[in-house]
Amino acid sequence: MSWALVWLIVGIALMIAEVVSGDFVLIMLGVAALFGAGAEVLTGNLFIDVAVFAVASVGMLALVRPALKRRFLTGPTHHTGIEALIGARAVVLSTVDFEAGQVKLAGDVWSARSMSEHLPPIQPGTSVTVVEISGATAVVSAEP
Repeated sequence: MSWALVWLIVGIALMIAEVVSGDFVLIMLGVAALFGAGAEVLTGNLFIDVAVFAVASVGMLALVRPALKRRFLTGPTHHTGIEALIGARAVVLSTVDFEAGQVKLAGDVWSARSMSEHLPPIQPGTSVTVVEISGATAVVSAEP
């Protein structure tokens, strides 16, 4: 059996074993073993194969694995509850000023106020953006 075939079998076996571990270590070693198989095909020298495997393993574990873990294990941020309302659009139901008003937000009627007392009142029917939720009041800003 040639060394290239041994490297290939080891690489594939490590990649299959990664399915069980899920820690992105075995897949890195499996890919490095495939590099070793490639080195065997190109050079036919076992010492060069081992050196290529070692360098590829260290490089993959130090550089690629952290990036993959960040990418796959953190996932997208999904806001729920009040956090999901920030940035949402609402429609003014009754005039909104710095003290009071009402908007239709996410299918519900919310009490609302504008961001600043220096802004003109926002008239009914106007589309607004929720800037923050303060207690049970939506702080809104008129869209440009």
